[in-house]
Amino acid sequence: MALAISLHILSAVVWIGGMFFAYMALRPVTAILLEPPVRLKVWEQVFKRFFPWVWMAVIVLLVTGFWMVFGFGGMAKVGLYVHLMIGLGIVMMFIFMHVYFGPFRRLQKAVAESNWTEGAIKLNQIRLLIATNLVLGLLVVVIAAAGRYI
Repeated sequence: MALAISLHILSAVVWIGGMFFAYMALRPVTAILLEPPVRLKVWEQVFKRFFPWVWMAVIVLLVTGFWMVFGFGGMAKVGLYVHLMIGLGIVMMFIFMHVYFGPFRRLQKAVAESNWTEGAIKLNQIRLLIATNLVLGLLVVVIAAAGRYI
């Protein structure tokens, strides 16, 4: 169980921490310092490197999450806070998959075609979806830390 918990927490830190860094630090700096064509190329490359880590985190979170649930006796035996974490985590995973297969793919196409207007639209869609996932992720962290005490 210690291995499952450790891998679960590390995966959450990679995903949520990456979103926090990208949204709160990298995004404002690129908006100030980089012209749109360079900014879009930078973001396309950042996502290209970050998203494989998110895919790995999603898989590890699912496997270790259900490993722990069934290690504790199944869904009927875990508290409401665990059900909330699972539900919100699955919503986050669907949002990420939408970003990956939708706006990110179209951002890549726009950058390849030097279509900066379309690229900016897609980057803004990604920004809004990542902001949503970041809020959900931080909420999941609070639920994980404090849920059993409520």
